[in-house]
Amino acid sequence: MVYNFNLGIGWASSGVEYAQAYRAKALRRIGQEAKFIFTRMFPAENIQHMTENIGFLDSEVIWLYTFFTDCRISPVTYTLERLEAGFGGREFTVSKEAGKVKYIFPGTGVYYMAYLAGDSKELVHRVEMVSNGRLIRKDYYTYCRIFSEYYAPLDQKAHLYQRRFFNENGTVAYEEITDNDIVMYRFPDRLLCSKEELIGYMVSCLKLTRRDTVIIDRVTGIGQSILKYAYPARIGVVIHADHFNEPGTDKDHILWNNYYEYVFSQHKHIKFYIVSTDVQSRLLKKQFKMYKGVNPKIVTIPVGSLDELKMPEKGKQKGRRKHSLITASRLAGEKHVDWLVEAVALAREEVPDVSLDIYGKGAEETRLKEQIKKLNCGDYVRLCGQQKMDETYRNYEAYLSGSTSEGFGLTLMEAVGSGLPIIGFDVRYGNPAFIDDGKNGYLIKTHDKMEKKERVRSLAECIVRLFTEADLESFHRHSYKKAETYLTDEVEKRWKELLK
Repeated sequence: MVYNFNLGIGWASSGVEYAQAYRAKALRRIGQEAKFIFTRMFPAENIQHMTENIGFLDSEVIWLYTFFTDCRISPVTYTLERLEAGFGGREFTVSKEAGKVKYIFPGTGVYYMAYLAGDSKELVHRVEMVSNGRLIRKDYYTYCRIFSEYYAPLDQKAHLYQRRFFNENGTVAYEEITDNDIVMYRFPDRLLCSKEELIGYMVSCLKLTRRDTVIIDRVTGIGQSILKYAYPARIGVVIHADHFNEPGTDKDHILWNNYYEYVFSQHKHIKFYIVSTDVQSRLLKKQFKMYKGVNPKIVTIPVGSLDELKMPEKGKQKGRRKHSLITASRLAGEKHVDWLVEAVALAREEVPDVSLDIYGKGAEETRLKEQIKKLNCGDYVRLCGQQKMDETYRNYEAYLSGSTSEGFGLTLMEAVGSGLPIIGFDVRYGNPAFIDDGKNGYLIKTHDKMEKKERVRSLAECIVRLFTEADLESFHRHSYKKAETYLTDEVEKRWKELLK
């Protein structure tokens, strides 16, 4: 078995979660059984809805908090009818609004607010119970009640002090006693005094053997517990980002990325490290030798793969839209999508029909809407939201990236898989892996003190150059050629070799 450890997942997941989803698919295809373990609490969402959304099978997912119960990962199927059947014959009145159903119990000062799952009108995700204006409990459901939260008033607010996690038959499997960030877990036979201990207990319950492999995708808060209890399984660590700080590094000392510092220090216990590009592999090997005097096993396996190369649709009104650009990412500050918007508006002065479609969701969405309105570019710069992208890239002429740090870049891989040239900054590690400057796009030289105005101007100049000077057909062919390295069969061979 291969056990893959991560922290959280969301509707607008990061590249780490999408990398795991690609891995799950690859391991399925080579017949390797695998589990993907998530360790964060998800009170506002059912984890199954999010894991299914990006391609995990329910049978592949383990959630830390239901691991110690007999409740399986499941979509929400608990109905309002079942909820009402548990009211014990009490009289109630009902009022409904979008996504919510309110039950009032006359003469008691009590009401329940049931929150429905997604667009459903009958399926209950959680129920909040309020007594005399005070929140006292929340119940959470999938196909049964999986846990409850208990609240008491403190400083004019509802204060969470306890969670109970249930088995399918309603019995209590264990309890969490909590006071803000301080937690204890009470089991019938033991008391655990931190979440780290809970994770360690879970790892010990897996009863790992030498035939098992543990892969850690995120280390923060869980790495030590995993390493302590995973023996004798093989342990691997995936490096998803730049692994060191260049300004803080000299010939005598290296400043590791704090996400990886611990697992680098534990190289004696790590069977292998996985990076996404050969460039990062060579650099990391050199640094381990130079600063640590060791030669750990470091392998290159792309975090994603392409089942096939995507060609533009043929026929009338189909194919690549002229002078069209696409970008796809979380709408987060480090992706610098605002630079792209400004660059396209500037390039519009020389390429009058240039356009940009932005795919993704995130915290920067509101600010981007305001920017698009301010620049009056809404007719050619569009926010397209989160969408399934399999067939999307092939309708565009080029891909645009504003990121200044990309460990791999799944969207870059998907872009070349549809033959798109790419414009991006010459930064480690993804952009140089996918862009051969002047052959299938442009790598923009950059430095730490390069101001936004200069970056935007450089992006705009490359857009104009691409659409007025470049041989786009040649660029498309070169991207397709680069994409062949990332075809699924090739990536699966690397996983087979590593796990044999």
